Amino acid sequence: MTTQALIYDELHALDRERHKNWSIKAGDDCSFAREVNSVPLLAAEFAKAAENYPIIFAGTKESVLPCIVLGLQKNQNLFVTEEGKWDADYLPAFIRRYPFVFSESPENKQFILCIDEDFSGCNEEGRGERLFDSEGKQTNYLEGVVKFLKDYQLSHQATTHFCNQLIELDLLEEVRATYTGPNAQPGVLTGFYAVKREKIKDLADEKLVQMVKSDALELIYYHILSLSNFKSLAKRLPHDAGANASEEVADDAEASTEADG
Repeated sequence: MTTQALIYDELHALDRERHKNWSIKAGDDCSFAREVNSVPLLAAEFAKAAENYPIIFAGTKESVLPCIVLGLQKNQNLFVTEEGKWDADYLPAFIRRYPFVFSESPENKQFILCIDEDFSGCNEEGRGERLFDSEGKQTNYLEGVVKFLKDYQLSHQATTHFCNQLIELDLLEEVRATYTGPNAQPGVLTGFYAVKREKIKDLADEKLVQMVKSDALELIYYHILSLSNFKSLAKRLPHDAGANASEEVADDAEASTEADG
């Protein structure tokens, strides 16, 4: 499964000269995410995301990242309507931060604020919120964007720590998700990891206590409960959709996870 959804087409570092007259007209158009079948998820989002999406872990046994599944086939997002609206109660932070993002400079390990200049809301006609004022200073709007991205980065670090706990305790297992689509068409998603209940039960008592105190155990159960959302995800498939297995995604959307191999 894809771990990093590519929704940024024309990324440029935000610059006081280049973007001095720019404004951002934000709205509820999520067409930019129409072909994204999964996006990374922060640990802080598990509780809300678990009500709408399957939460899985993508990557390798040595390095994983939590993601939410948005589509059952490649380049498919079943939560973006024909009009480009997001059809779910919770919009993940990965999508909400668009068209902005921090890019890490490999030279000095600093984060650079970037913007996708291809975003339809970018303009120089004063529509929406200005990025810089007449003196070239950040507007309140842009300061709010920077704060959101800094909070996102901090939460990402906490998420990485949680994932490292799962790896160190060997709680993850590669699984597949089988589902039944329209017209009783079967499908399967492979290439992701999930926490197995049996492995939690085998943990030493002191490890369980540590996980309770760090909230890791709570996050795990949100993840496990969220896997039942494969069933509702399959119901979103268009009736003319085939049930070909994605080369990147799997549990039963009638809904069960099973270990590979």
